[in-house]
Amino acid sequence: MEQKQIVLTGDRPTGPLHLGHYVGSLANRLELEKKYKQYVMIADVQALTDNFEHPEKIRRNVLEVGLDYLAVGLDPDKTTFFIQSMIPQIAELTMFYLNLVTVSRLERNPTVKTEIKDRNFERSLPAGFLMYPVSQAADITIVKGTLVPVGEDQLPMIEQTNEIVRSFNRIYKTDVLHEAKALISNVPRLPGTDGTKMSKSAGNAISLGDSLDDISKKVMSMYTDPDHVRVEDPGKVEGNVVFTYLDVFDSNKQEVAQLKAEYQKGGLGDVKLKRRLIDILDAFIAPIRERREQLAKDPNYVMNVLLDGTKKTLHVAEQTMYDVRRAMLLDYK
Repeated sequence: MEQKQIVLTGDRPTGPLHLGHYVGSLANRLELEKKYKQYVMIADVQALTDNFEHPEKIRRNVLEVGLDYLAVGLDPDKTTFFIQSMIPQIAELTMFYLNLVTVSRLERNPTVKTEIKDRNFERSLPAGFLMYPVSQAADITIVKGTLVPVGEDQLPMIEQTNEIVRSFNRIYKTDVLHEAKALISNVPRLPGTDGTKMSKSAGNAISLGDSLDDISKKVMSMYTDPDHVRVEDPGKVEGNVVFTYLDVFDSNKQEVAQLKAEYQKGGLGDVKLKRRLIDILDAFIAPIRERREQLAKDPNYVMNVLLDGTKKTLHVAEQTMYDVRRAMLLDYK
């Protein structure tokens, strides 16, 4: 087995995981745990950057996210889970890294700029949110991660991590830190049901634990072609969220191609397409939902998986900080 380290960042416990998380990185994680030493972090500290007034929400959802990870099939014997706030070395490393990054560089980070705009922070921007890329660099390098499954929108974060690594190694004349490579999924980003970015807060996400009734309601409200009023009208496939989902989840690509041709010509209604998608999504989610319901009956087991993995990660983090402090001449005897 190859021993590349993998740390997965970006899943903040602000709500259950959804289909966007699955196609964005979860599917990759299931394959990667077979080949590499894999770490999966539950980023509760990062979740506080825009939910600092709701700590109870973060605490509750740490368990919910842990449930989702196990329900999709990640194996705690192959993957090490850990809770970010329980690894104090991450905060220490973040403080060291802050000296290597300018405020203007953080403000230019495309991912940060987009999220600031989405949240309407403007000048009320929390400092913790602005330094999110620095914290993420610490998350990755605390286990000396070299491969990181991310969505396409997170590429600037990996770029900034590598800038910090290069600066650290150059300034302190060391090679203790390693650059990370981003692993992009085959589906860079799955839109929400309304065609915009998928998120629970926007109410446009299909969660991995959704019931058939939930899935049906959400799919029936999906954005299609607003000009496709009558069945016989020609419809547009581009930007049609139902077809976007069929492209991802429908295994019969030949039939999907035929449906697209029929829709564009006229004679295929949105309801028929949506009913097909409901069946496909429920078939995909049902096994996850069932495993999740079983796991939810024993929350202590789920939390113990997270805590056991956190203990293992602590040992790795301590060694990383020993190497970092020695390179910085902070290894006082």
